[in-house]
Amino acid sequence: MLQRVSTYFFPPDFSGTEENRRQATIIVNSVVLTSLFTLNYLILCLWLRYEPGIYIMLANLLVFVTALFLFKAGVITYLALGYAFNLFGILFVFLECFYLGGFYGDVTIWLVVMPLVGTFLLGKKGGLITLSLSLTLLLVLWYLEFRGVVVPNHITLNEYRLFFRLNIIMGLMLIIVIIAFVFTNSNNRALRLISEKNALLQLRSEQLEQSLNELRTTQVQLIQKEKMASLGELTAGIAHEIQNPLNFVNNFAEVSSELVVELKEGSLMLLPVDEKEYADEIVGDLSLNLVKISQHGQRASAIVRGMLKHSSSSTGERQLTDLNALADEYLRLSYHGLRAKDNSFNCQLITEFDPNLPHLNIVGQDIGRVLLNLFTNAFYAVQQKARQMEPAANYEPTVRVRTCRQNGKVDIHVRDNGSGVPDGIRAKIFQPFFTTKPTGEGTGLGLSLSYDIITKGHGGELVIKSQEGEGAEFVISLPAGK
Repeated sequence: MLQRVSTYFFPPDFSGTEENRRQATIIVNSVVLTSLFTLNYLILCLWLRYEPGIYIMLANLLVFVTALFLFKAGVITYLALGYAFNLFGILFVFLECFYLGGFYGDVTIWLVVMPLVGTFLLGKKGGLITLSLSLTLLLVLWYLEFRGVVVPNHITLNEYRLFFRLNIIMGLMLIIVIIAFVFTNSNNRALRLISEKNALLQLRSEQLEQSLNELRTTQVQLIQKEKMASLGELTAGIAHEIQNPLNFVNNFAEVSSELVVELKEGSLMLLPVDEKEYADEIVGDLSLNLVKISQHGQRASAIVRGMLKHSSSSTGERQLTDLNALADEYLRLSYHGLRAKDNSFNCQLITEFDPNLPHLNIVGQDIGRVLLNLFTNAFYAVQQKARQMEPAANYEPTVRVRTCRQNGKVDIHVRDNGSGVPDGIRAKIFQPFFTTKPTGEGTGLGLSLSYDIITKGHGGELVIKSQEGEGAEFVISLPAGK
């Protein structure tokens, strides 16, 4: 109830710091409490028919209530309210002392107590001002006592004793309540400050934890970049060393095949029939061996070319990139590249790009390489399924690309309606040199390097979702950043 009453007298447009509001609240509550006790004194004086006390308490009550309404209306500040409360309160205590025994009266002790209230409400400065006024009024009472000034007192001794006891009890209650309120408010403020400090420490701790995680991620990315650079140099060196003897194998296989053809068309024609049949058989086996050597040599050359291609390092510079534009560019590039090799191939392209997708700070060339690998694999899957399907099956090859943002990440979904990836080999799909394509059509490096680029180079995820016979879906998840 006290809180509601004090809130009523508090101006709604109060401006000031949190400390100002706290001090103003203490002063308003103290004035409200004292007004209630003054009303109690007034009733007591009416009961005892103590006329001077009635006038003093009534004036006291009117001054305090008027000051509260002036503060509510914004006419005076909370400091003015506090000084008015203390100074007028001391003045009314002085008048009460004058009519109830003067300097040697029992009520005079309140002139000594009032500076304590001023110190609690207004600080050291207010306490010194209140103390100065109290001492001055005490000197006035002493001077009046010294001069023998006597004010007629119509209250009897017993009534005076009763009044004094009730006065003491109520006054002590007032002081105790004000002091308890001040300390309670200070304690609440201290607890609030501790809570705010704890919240700030928690926030700082979370920020430090986030910074630490970012540093760890950056460290992993730097290590991965260094590894990739070293691996690229090593791969390029090995590939170049392999390429030279591999060229000799392929070239001599081709030359040997030509020599076998010349041998069959030349000297073998002069052999007797029985020897010619045996020689033709040997030359046929030799030709078949040369064809196998040439095929596997070409496959090894394709692997070496793939190693050289993937070992070529990008600038590694991160830039804000529009993933929608990047995905669309590499989708068209991959599709038209396949159409250039096989103009009979057709595929429906479906794009669902999120227009509100944020630009990401990524290495565009690396992410483009990943997208190119995924698109190429998707087109290959639907192309192979189209060749296996009967013409009457009405199969329409479809590759769907979708981008979206969810759970603080940006996702790129690449889905095809090909034959899918069997469960038995799905766990191996990102292993180096593992491929599901026939001999000579894949190196097994594309998905492996794509996985490293996404997970280690950019701190994201690359997962596969597949249902055998219905298609496969690769999902790239990249951190959306701030």
